[in-house]
Formats: sequence, C-alpha cells, structure tokens
Amino acid sequence: MAQPASDEIILEMRNITKQFPKVLANNDITIHLKKREMLALLGENGAGKSTLMNILYGLYKPTSGTIILEGKEMEFHSPRDAIHAGLGMVHQHFMLVETLTVTENIILGTEPGKGGVIDYKQARKEVIALAEKYHLHIDPDAKIESISVGLQQRVEILKALYRNAKVLILDEPTAVLTPQEVDELFVVIEALQKGGVSIIIITHKLEEVKEISHRVYILRRGEMAGECNTADVTKADLANLMVGRDVVLTVHKEEKKVEAEPVFTIRDLRVRNEKGIDAIAGLSLGVRPGEVVGIAGVDGNGQFELAQAVRGLNEINGGTFEFKGKDITGLSTRERIRRKMAYVPADRQRFGLVMSMKISENIVIGFHDKEPFVRGINLNLPEIDAFSKKLVKDFDIRTPAVDIPTSTLSGGNQQKVILAREFSREPEFLLVSQPTRGLDVGAIEYIHSQILKMRAKDVAILLISLELEEIFALSDRILVLYEGKIVKEFDPKKTNDKEVGLYMTGGGDKEQAS
Repeated sequence: MAQPASDEIILEMRNITKQFPKVLANNDITIHLKKREMLALLGENGAGKSTLMNILYGLYKPTSGTIILEGKEMEFHSPRDAIHAGLGMVHQHFMLVETLTVTENIILGTEPGKGGVIDYKQARKEVIALAEKYHLHIDPDAKIESISVGLQQRVEILKALYRNAKVLILDEPTAVLTPQEVDELFVVIEALQKGGVSIIIITHKLEEVKEISHRVYILRRGEMAGECNTADVTKADLANLMVGRDVVLTVHKEEKKVEAEPVFTIRDLRVRNEKGIDAIAGLSLGVRPGEVVGIAGVDGNGQFELAQAVRGLNEINGGTFEFKGKDITGLSTRERIRRKMAYVPADRQRFGLVMSMKISENIVIGFHDKEPFVRGINLNLPEIDAFSKKLVKDFDIRTPAVDIPTSTLSGGNQQKVILAREFSREPEFLLVSQPTRGLDVGAIEYIHSQILKMRAKDVAILLISLELEEIFALSDRILVLYEGKIVKEFDPKKTNDKEVGLYMTGGGDKEQAS
C-alpha cells in the first residue's frame, strides 16, 4: 500500500502538446505530482504515455507547454539536463554494462576522484550507504552479468538516486520480475517514498496500480481521459477509461478433459546459445489436442531458443520433434507451416511481419505461392485483397485499408495481423510466444479470447509468456523453465503465483516434469 503523500506539488506539466509530422501524440495534457506521491500513468498503446514521459526526461522537446519543477519553469534539451534537475528514469530495458560491477555501473559518468583518478573506495562506500538508506540490498562488487533481473533493476534505481533524483519515472517496472521480486520492488518503492522521492509509474497492470499508487492519470488517443484517486475506483473503472468501453478483465476458460495422445512432442532437446552454452539442456514435453501448455520462467532461461527451435529457425544440438507421431526434426520452417503448424513469435516486428509490406501481403505470406493466391505465375491480387479484407473484419484489425504498410498500425493491430494469418490456416499445433507483450487491456482481452477459441477447436497450444497472470489464465498445465530445463509441472488450479515464482528462480525441489 502506498505511503501517504505530501500536499506539496513538486512537479507540473502544463498544457503539453507534442505534434509529430503525421501524429498528434500529446494534446494539451496537464498533470501534477506531489512530493512522496506514487502516481500511475495508464493508457492504451499509442495513447501518448511514453511520449509524455520522454518529454519530461528531455528525450523530446514539446511543441508547446511548460514543465515546472519545484516552482521553477524548466527547459530540458537532453536527459542530462533532466538528471541535473533531479529527475531519474528506469527504462523497461535496462541500460547497464554487463561486464562492469554494480558500483562501476552506478557511478558511470559521475565517478568521484581527482586528476582523472577514480576514487573507487569512496564510490563503493557511497553506494553501500545509498543502498542501505533505501533498503536496496545488493553486492556492490558483483558483476551485472552474474545477478538477477530484479537486482539489475535495483542497480538502475540506485543509478538515479546516486545522481540525487527527487522524481523517479519507472517504465513498466514489473514486466520481467517474478512475483517475489515484485513484492521486493514494492518494499523498495515504499522506502523511496519515505525518503522523499516522488514516483511516476507507467504500467498496464491494474492490480499493481490499485496496490501501490495514490492517483492515476488515464490517457486515450493523446488526450487526458481522466484523473482518479486510486482508492475511489475499481480495476474495471480504470480499464473502461483506458479503452472507452467495457472490458472483460477475467478470462473465462471452459473446463475441458484432454485424454488424447500428444499432437506435438519434444524429446531431450538441446540447444546452445550464441556463446556456445546450453540454453536448452535436455528438455522434453508434450502438448495434446485442445490443451494449452504454459511455459513459465524468468526471461533468459531458454525461452527464445526454445521458440526458435520449435519453429525450425535455429540449429539444435540434440533431441527430436514429433508432430502427429512423425519425426519432423529435419523439416524446414516452411515445411512445418505447410503441415498445419502455426507460430506467433515474441518479437512481432522482427520475426512476425515485414513492416514495409502491405497488410494484405503480410496476411498471405508463406502461402502467397499457393492457390487461390496465385493464378499461373502471377499473384491473384483480387483474391488476396478479398481474403485480407475478410480477415481484417473478422479479427477487428483497425485500419483504413489493407493496402497500406503494416508499419502504420499500432502494436495491438500488428499482433492481430499475425493472429489473423496464423489462425486462418486452421493449424493443429500453435506456438504462441509473448502474445500480449506491450499491449493494453483491450488488445489483451481480444487476443486471449482468440487463443481460447483455438483451444476450443482442439488445437494443441504451447504458450510461452513472461506474464504469470497470462500463464494462469490460459494454461491447462504449467511447466516451469529454469536454466534450460523443465524443473516442475503444475496444475494451475492447485497452485499460485508465489509457488510457481519460487521454482522460476531456482527454488523448490527441482522435480523434472514428464
């Protein structure tokens, strides 16, 4: 629960407008932040949250409007200006040098010393004192590459505090944390508030907004949609303000008895990463028709290598894949797709779409050389156009036309293009990796419903997600991936996020799942 905030206003952003060449990202937005306050910023993808915070942090210059910090009007030309004024920002993707120590990362660019000689002993002492003050317990001599994601986040927070941040911006701070690490972060936030730090958090997790924030600003399409005292609103209220309609927050999954043999099986899979280390170390699993098997794990435990191997995109060092009882280990990605295996990749822009191509072209890619999309040696453009328009309607893809570049769509609509393409091919096996990463509650609601529709059609689904809430909502079985191995299997109805989180970090009895 958030600590009480002061009535003293430390920061104001007045009438902020940001006009990009073709997009009005922020339109006359005014917010304020009190001392020791925990302020949440909510909104759909493209609502203008990140733009607003990037203006505050000096990454963008506003088209119009003013920033007032502690009663003084400020103009930031760069993050350096913002940092000097007392602002700090912890980005979702950390900006740390892995080969340096905790202390070296924290002091980087502001090293104490004289005549070009760094006083490392003094720096280390200052880091320890700062960590103790805010309960950010961490080894000052540990190298970044050897510590957990949660501890790396602490280093980022300490970097900001070392530079005397009075206002701290946290961008999706719990996106890659386990439930235990989230609890630890909330303890840290409480200590920061007690120490006089004011915090703005960008998040899409409504449960967290309710738990730790005092007030919430909701942006929609670049404009202010509402301001609420957190205690006065429900999660449903917040979701409705974000998207402008009623949103179903609870996933309703029908009970289903699955007794058939697996459609898709992995046996003793071994995959080395680019450093030559085993990223997948003897992994075995099976997925039955109409079953969602969820892979839970902290990022970096082999999820990427597993997904790439299942898609046939990287070399494996041992093991086999079977689909409907036949060995497909040596088949190419194209051959796997033609056998009714479908894929929704984690990085939609890098692996799922060709951003410069038209929406219609992305929808038929992979089958563009098959009837009815070809006529002789030429593409059957009328058929491609008609098919694409049908899917745009069926999957509620928000676009004025199917012949515009996919790059013009929002993240949620880009994801819908991939779902439309993959689901329309009537697959029997579906790999879905990070299906709602970076998406808002409206898009998440829709994508979850589409995945469950595929489950109802007896598609075997392997779900890889860093969002435990998503894993629990969709999965019939949960497999915990740790250091490239399945260390535990759970029935989601007989466990909880804390127990699963314990195994995600290497705790528990590490029992191999079958």
